[in-house]
Amino acid sequence: MDVYLPAGRSRENTPLLVYIHGGAWIDGDKSEFLQFKPVLDNLFPEYALVSVNYRLFDFITGNNKFPTQEADIISVFDFINENLADWNISDRIVISGASAGGHLALQHAYRNDFSDIEAVVAFFPPTDLKELHGFNTITALGLESILGGKPDQIPQAYLDSSPLSHLDPNDPPTIFFHGDIDTVVPISQSELLEENLNSNGIIHQFTRVPNQGHGFTDETYRNLLQQARDFIDAL
Repeated sequence: MDVYLPAGRSRENTPLLVYIHGGAWIDGDKSEFLQFKPVLDNLFPEYALVSVNYRLFDFITGNNKFPTQEADIISVFDFINENLADWNISDRIVISGASAGGHLALQHAYRNDFSDIEAVVAFFPPTDLKELHGFNTITALGLESILGGKPDQIPQAYLDSSPLSHLDPNDPPTIFFHGDIDTVVPISQSELLEENLNSNGIIHQFTRVPNQGHGFTDETYRNLLQQARDFIDAL
C-alpha cells in the first residue's frame, strides 16, 4: 500500500480515505490512484490517503480465485487499524474504489467491516455477480473462472462474493456513480444496489452519469468527487 499522511495531522482531526483499484480482479495496481490524488488533495485536504494492492486472479494458473481479493482487503484493514495511532490519524474511515475496486469496497463495508467505516464511495461497481454473469459471454466466462463455476453449480459462491447479499440496516452510508452507457458493468448493477439500499433504509446517493461508460472524463470525476465530499460532510 501507499500511505499519504498530511502535515499537521492528529487523532482528532485527520480522517482516512482508502482507495481500491479496478481491473476486473485480474489487472491494475495501486498506481491507478495517482490519477485521482490531485483532486483528492484539493477536495479532502485534511484526509490521510491510502491506496492498496491485492492479489490478482491468474487465468493461466487459476491462482487467486475469489475470495482471495476479499481476504486481502480484510488484511489491509487489519494493518490499518493496527497503525492508526502510530500514523497519528483518526479511526474515521471512508472506503472507496472503482469497478472491481468498488465491488471490493462494498463487499468489505457490508460483509467484513469490524471498524467504524464512515462511508463508502463506489464508481461503477459490480454488486450482484449472479446477475452480472448473464450480461455477456466474456463476463460469464471471466466470473466462472474466478469463482470456479456457473451460478447454478456454485450458487453460494456467487452469493458470498456479491455485496448485495450482505446488506443490512446497520451498513454505512453509500454514495455511488455509474455511467448510463457502461458496456463493461451495466448500470443495472447500481440500480440493484439502489433498490436494496432503499429496502434496508441505508443513507445513500446514486448518480446516473449520462453519456459516459466504464470510466469518466477528468472533469466528471472532479464533479463527482465533490458530490462525494458534500455527501460525507452531510452525514
